[in-house]
Amino acid sequence: MGTNPTKIATALSLILSVSAASFVSTANAETTNTPSTTEPAAINAETETIVVIGRSEANPLNIAANVHVIGPADIEMSGAVSLTDLLRSQAGIQVSDNNSGTTFAMRGFTASQAASNTLILIDGRRLNNIDISAPSLNAVALNQVERVEVLYGSAGVVYGDQAVGGVINIITKAPNGTGGGLELSAGSFDTYEAKGDITGQINDAWRYYLAGSYNQSDNYRDNNESETGSILGRLQYQSDKQQFFVEASYYDDNRQAPGALTLAQFEDDPSQAAPFTDDDYTHEMTTALRSGYEYQLTNEWALAADINYSDTLTTNFLWGSAGRIERNLFSFSPKATGNYQLEQGDLDIVAGIDLSVGEADFDLAYTQRNNEQKMASVYVQASVPLTSTLSYVVGGRYSEVTDDLTDQTLYPNGVELDNDAHAFELGLNYRPSIEHRFYIRANDNFRFAKVDEQAYTPVTTIGLDPQTGRSYEAGWDWTESLYTFKLNAYVLDLEDEIVYDAGRTDGPQGGGANVNADASRRFGVNTSFDVQLSEDWLLGASYDYIDAEFTEGENEGKALSWVAEHNARAYVSYDIASEWQVFAEGIYTGERYIEGDNANVDSKLDSYVLANLALNYTRDNWSASLRADNLFDEEYVSAGYYSAWGNGYYSGNGRSVRLTAGYRF
Repeated sequence: MGTNPTKIATALSLILSVSAASFVSTANAETTNTPSTTEPAAINAETETIVVIGRSEANPLNIAANVHVIGPADIEMSGAVSLTDLLRSQAGIQVSDNNSGTTFAMRGFTASQAASNTLILIDGRRLNNIDISAPSLNAVALNQVERVEVLYGSAGVVYGDQAVGGVINIITKAPNGTGGGLELSAGSFDTYEAKGDITGQINDAWRYYLAGSYNQSDNYRDNNESETGSILGRLQYQSDKQQFFVEASYYDDNRQAPGALTLAQFEDDPSQAAPFTDDDYTHEMTTALRSGYEYQLTNEWALAADINYSDTLTTNFLWGSAGRIERNLFSFSPKATGNYQLEQGDLDIVAGIDLSVGEADFDLAYTQRNNEQKMASVYVQASVPLTSTLSYVVGGRYSEVTDDLTDQTLYPNGVELDNDAHAFELGLNYRPSIEHRFYIRANDNFRFAKVDEQAYTPVTTIGLDPQTGRSYEAGWDWTESLYTFKLNAYVLDLEDEIVYDAGRTDGPQGGGANVNADASRRFGVNTSFDVQLSEDWLLGASYDYIDAEFTEGENEGKALSWVAEHNARAYVSYDIASEWQVFAEGIYTGERYIEGDNANVDSKLDSYVLANLALNYTRDNWSASLRADNLFDEEYVSAGYYSAWGNGYYSGNGRSVRLTAGYRF
């Protein structure tokens, strides 16, 4: 269980790694640049290639995992105006919003846990913070996005820390052409937004890309006004053997905080602000720098490295007092990738090192805290073809982390906390024909406690243990010219899960605390079906089932809070004419216990359906969209927290309408 492999698993990893090496030896003697003439090899050459979760290129159908790609056509069809809107409608992703930030849970995690168990990437760079605050997806305007790659399930070997429930990799547009665009929109709650981008060629090798966005809105709830802006610049060099880029971005998000409502207040008027929050706000300012270099050593091997630095300042006024949080993160990730074209298919190898140093400084009314966290990891993964239709993937990772922590309450004299974890994976991918793919996979996962989790434990606890787990899954993809069907089943077992227990009385301030929880299990099935009925009609539906419960301790057999057992989505797209298209979708979220109600004491929150409708127009370089979200003005809880002194409820957005117009040149 967890990251402690059985002797059989370890032996298999060793044997299969050796077999991968033997394939390499054979390839050195026999490799040719001419693809195999077998049907599957021809299929591989013609199908889409993606940068799978930012580490190495591969075909989605040749990966022993459940991978979904949201492409440019999907983004345009949806009429979505933000990444949050786009991801909210994706199968297997539960979205929570506390009116100050959004989290995306995959495979059955609460809103608070999602920010630490779903890994968010931008072009392979981590967006997750070193503290428990949620990644700021609003930092990436939708007009900058080329596609979104979603890997459902653990990716502990490839990405390590926090890649537990899944990975979302946002791929931004590369400066491959010349031109640009401008997009303006306005809508409900006095919302106004402008986005623009331009790309150009300096010479044959050098290109540039600039993008910016600005948004202001009163938003649905009272005292929730926001003003958000971002700017990004990228300079890119590319030759036959080398690639280099340098990128800088700035993000500014200033918004008022309406606070949590009581149940009576929510039922009376979900759009109202909590009492005494008139002056409450949060203001986040983030500067990020990124650079990368890749060199093609031989036809088979390439070396690459990424350097990333981000610096964030957050000021706030909450619960009657001012606060300030500063955090920064530096990371360096060199890697080597190999690709050998064998007779039976491609042999792909990736090996690398991940190094990071982060610091967070908290200056709040009741919290004076500083922590420096250092993490070092090494990993290797190989995808090995056994035949033209059967391949396997095998890999491993080892990570170490050190926290140098000072906290005025628990560690006034400072403390050093050291932890380590490792992960293994083994998967099989079988494609008997172009239409069918079957896969099975076992993958370890882990996550280390974050900065503020380590400093808010029971007073008798000196540091939290790493959360460890193992995921087992199997799936079937059936793809025909006019329809696709996907079926996936999984089991996710976790030990020492890091959670906040609101029911405790031995926390630093006499109340709740972060703890290593009892073991838990999540069993799930998800399925989707898309069909092109005719040239003009496209329909689709998906369904997700999650049975998540504690398997040990005083809550054994109890359901994990905030995890809806049933979720579903259905959509339809109809091309009215060559320039006009209408899109409609319904998203169902089943009933669930409020977050933190681990003993299942309270009644479940009601289920709800959100209906969205979009009318899209495109002609030449012009585009326009009219989109209505929550068309029937459903009242629902988008985030909620259990407390013995009274629960807190955050309202989901009411009906909103947005008109957008754009021009590309």
